[in-house]
Parts: sequence; structure tokens; C-alpha cells
Amino acid sequence: MTPNPPLDPAQLRDLLQFYADAGVDEALEDEPQNRFAEAPPKPAQPKPAPSGKAPEQPAKASAPAAQPPSAAVPDEAQAARARELARQADSLEALREILADFDGCNLRHTAKNLVFADGNPEAEVMFVGEAPGRDEDLQGLPFVGRSGRLLDRMLAAIGRDRTSAYISNVIPWRPPGNRDPSPLETEICRPFIERHIELAAPKVLVTLGNPSTKLLLHTKTGIMRMRGKWSVHTTPGGAEIATMPTLHPAYLLRNPAHKKLAWRDFLEIKKKLGEVNG
Repeated sequence: MTPNPPLDPAQLRDLLQFYADAGVDEALEDEPQNRFAEAPPKPAQPKPAPSGKAPEQPAKASAPAAQPPSAAVPDEAQAARARELARQADSLEALREILADFDGCNLRHTAKNLVFADGNPEAEVMFVGEAPGRDEDLQGLPFVGRSGRLLDRMLAAIGRDRTSAYISNVIPWRPPGNRDPSPLETEICRPFIERHIELAAPKVLVTLGNPSTKLLLHTKTGIMRMRGKWSVHTTPGGAEIATMPTLHPAYLLRNPAHKKLAWRDFLEIKKKLGEVNG
């Protein structure tokens, strides 16, 4: 079999960019491995001893090196603890500090930064996505990558920017490799985002994408059926907030033909903001 020719620098850059866009940003091993190399031959097995002789004993293997302790597996007790801590937060700053110290979610141990929020916490409209990505994890701010740049353009189209909008996520830590958060990880983070919304007290809430819509509106209906229709998010304290589910900017980057649907949703958001201010 003829080996593949080595990649030139331009091809290597394209390959690395592909991996980065896919969320592959950490090496699994310190040394590169040639996955196409032939496997080394297996060691010969000892022959059976002749009758009457004891079989040779293999040499004792050295004790395995001690492994570093892994992060604790989250459980229902951590979800209950999260609910109690969230109730104790009496301000957004207090909530941020609680999250910074909270160690009950495994995602904190693999993320580089807590991604709390961006924009104006006193804004009339709040946007909530699902979880940070690579760029957000590096900067500690939500929606700063490609999806964030598209969201900024969508805000500008209705006369808003990050000084007149507030932005956060259900999950405040990046899942490794941009994987989907597990149901238990989401349940642990739920009290924090619900308290976050309650403390910010926007007049209009916008859920970006399927996960945040299902979580905050307590529905199993998919985003394509929910989007464009006003719903109500009820805070833990019982306040009701007009909520518009719409498509996530990351989805729109993959499906640009659906931007027209999001544009209709944003026009409804602009209209509603005009009504609540009128």
C-alpha cells in the first residue's frame, strides 16, 4: 500500500481549522500516533508445561501508576443544592459569585471560564441560548464566535445591540468538545438560569433554539413548531414574562434559508418591545 504524501502547510492549516470548527481543540495524547501503522506483534504465549511440571509463572507486573482523582459524578443531591443556592442569590452579582464557587457540575472542571452573561442587565429584552462554545469559553462571554456575530447583526436589524439587550445561556460552562449537555447537567444548571432571568426581570424573553425553549417553557414541542408564537415563562417567584422562541444563530449558519423565519420572529420581538414601552 502506497503511503499518503505529506500535507503541505496550507492543507495542514485547513485541516486544523476543520478540527477547531468541529470542537476538537485538545489532544488526547502527548505524542502523535500513526493510526495506520501496523500493530506490533503480540507477545508469544508460554507453552503448556509437560505433565508433572509446574507451569512457569509470569513475571509480576509493576503496580500501575496512581491516577489523578476524577471529578465527582453529579447526582440529584447536587441539583437540590443548586436550587437552594439559587434561591439565596439576591442580585446578579451574588448569583455570579455563587456560580463561580459552585463545584456540583462536572462541566466546571473541564471548562476554562465561567460564561455568565453579556450586555445590559437592565435591558428590556433577554436572550438565552443553550451552552458556550470554544470562543465563549476562552473569553468568558456568551455569543462571541460566529453565532454571536450573527446574533449581533440580527439585533442591529431591529435597532438593538449589546447595550440594549442582555444575553446568557442555560449552561454557564462549555461542555467538552461542544457535546450536548446531559439531562442531569442541565437539571443542575436549571435553577441558576431561572434565578438569573428572575433577577434580570426583562419585559421580553427570547429563547434561542430547541434546548433553551424546551427547558424554560416546560414543553416537549420542537422549536420549528414553537418559533414565532408568543409563550409565557413563569419565574420561580411567579412572575410571567412574554417569551418568543426562535431559531439559534448556529442553526441559521448551517441553514441560511431559514433566516427569513428568524427575521419574522425578530420583527415580532421589535413589535412587542414597542408595546411594552408604549
